[in-house]
Amino acid sequence: MTVPLSILDLAPIAPGETARESFAASVALAQKAEANGYRRVWYAEHHNMPSIASSATAVLIAHVAAQTSSIRLGAGGVMLPNHAPLTIAEQFGTLEALHPGRIDLGLGRAPGSDQATFRALRRDPASSERFPDDVLELQGFLAGESRIPGVNATPGAGSRVPLYILGSSLFGARLAAAFGLPYAFASHFAPDALHDAVATYRREFTPSAQLEHPYVIAGVNAIAADDREDAEQQLVQVKRARLMMLLRQSGRVSLERTFGDDELDYLLTTPAGAHVQSMTTYTGIGTGADVSDYVEDFARAAQVDEVIVAHASLATAARLRSVELLAQAHDRVAA
Repeated sequence: MTVPLSILDLAPIAPGETARESFAASVALAQKAEANGYRRVWYAEHHNMPSIASSATAVLIAHVAAQTSSIRLGAGGVMLPNHAPLTIAEQFGTLEALHPGRIDLGLGRAPGSDQATFRALRRDPASSERFPDDVLELQGFLAGESRIPGVNATPGAGSRVPLYILGSSLFGARLAAAFGLPYAFASHFAPDALHDAVATYRREFTPSAQLEHPYVIAGVNAIAADDREDAEQQLVQVKRARLMMLLRQSGRVSLERTFGDDELDYLLTTPAGAHVQSMTTYTGIGTGADVSDYVEDFARAAQVDEVIVAHASLATAARLRSVELLAQAHDRVAA
């Protein structure tokens, strides 16, 4: 039996392009995913990142949902420390009312930004420590069983939008297990604790009203192309772009600073590039069949129930082709 496939759309803004073009690409990607049998598309909340357009996650989900008809859409995830649980319950309750049975809500504990941006969001650094209580409060609002007397989510109450706990450590695994919620591991960029976290989650899982048995989603990067050489060259370009993003985000280089390909390739061999190399630990590249085989092997080794794929190609056309080629090869295996 082949593992179900989903997509994590990072809503990238390519150099020289605009957020509007990124959103058009996200619509095209979701439509391609829907036509090719992917289970869901998720969008992650990031702030103060010039190359990522998914900061207003619920708004983007609404835009894409209005231009698709059946595929599940959701947050992968909302960084709950940035928000009041009531606000998120109202936003995702609204989405569920507009697009019933199609909305997911993944929840993360990290702020999804640097400390300066966290302050700009008017959030207290201690917000992360309240994450477990905030998850329960949000769950209560969505179930119509508010934990705050006299306060209800409208829309949202009774919608029971399914919750997922996101993580890259044992903390998230244990929380998801204790609350009886599905667990999504961010192995597409933070691979180190994958096997320990999945084992911990499965061992400690307690059934809940939402979920009777443990359910694990894990992320991989993928570049499927018509030939392997093309996919390998695209991966080189992706690594160079991610290195530049990290250098600019850290403030070590200005937004205006550029490097040649040879300089970037050298930097990828230094400690500055080690993080990029780690982020791409779990990456399937090659033809659609190559990537499909990689995904199946990954799912077996990691003991996961679903793989969420970040199609990493920089160009929109190449990303859409990757979505299509992987799905076609995966369908042939299933048949």
